[in-house]
Amino acid sequence: MSGLIALWRDSRAASAAEFVLVLPLALLLLFGIIDVGNYAWTLNEYEKATQMGTRYAVVTNVVQPALETQSYVGVTCGGTALRAGDRICREALGTLECSGTACTCVAAPCPTGPVDNARFTALVNRMRTFQPDITADRVRVAYRGSGLGYAGDPNKPEIAPLVTVRIVNATYVPITLSPFGVAVPLPDFSYSLTLEDGEGATSS
Repeated sequence: MSGLIALWRDSRAASAAEFVLVLPLALLLLFGIIDVGNYAWTLNEYEKATQMGTRYAVVTNVVQPALETQSYVGVTCGGTALRAGDRICREALGTLECSGTACTCVAAPCPTGPVDNARFTALVNRMRTFQPDITADRVRVAYRGSGLGYAGDPNKPEIAPLVTVRIVNATYVPITLSPFGVAVPLPDFSYSLTLEDGEGATSS
């Protein structure tokens, strides 16, 4: 009986038992702090990739080649047919959104034609230099009227649309949830600039 009492009162290795109990919570807290920092870093990478993708899109060839060849001479703006040298009104172009596989007219009018996959891939590759996890199926490029450009301009494209590059359906996998295969959805990212020259295959 006295042996049991002595065993009950023995406090040796109690700190080891307490450490084992506290360790999982301490590790969870540590990895949680790392996750928060990494999440913020990832958001910044996606934001920067979107900005630089937009910059690339406005100074290189448009991913919808029909925009390059579209003539706006004769297009009606405000009830008047445009003549060569007239400013192209915003309503002359609706909203054209392109993915890596096709371009869709979200709001008419839009020029029709297939997306140039090589140009789209080059844009995605440019964005991947800032965030390697970006895939082509999550990138969208939209063109919509801005009220800039001149009908009949020999320097194609005639119109200078507002270009918006978006990243959609991106996810982040936290360290603390990675063993369970759980991914956290990220917000959509978008950035817009007006088309500059829309020619060339490289950007600084």
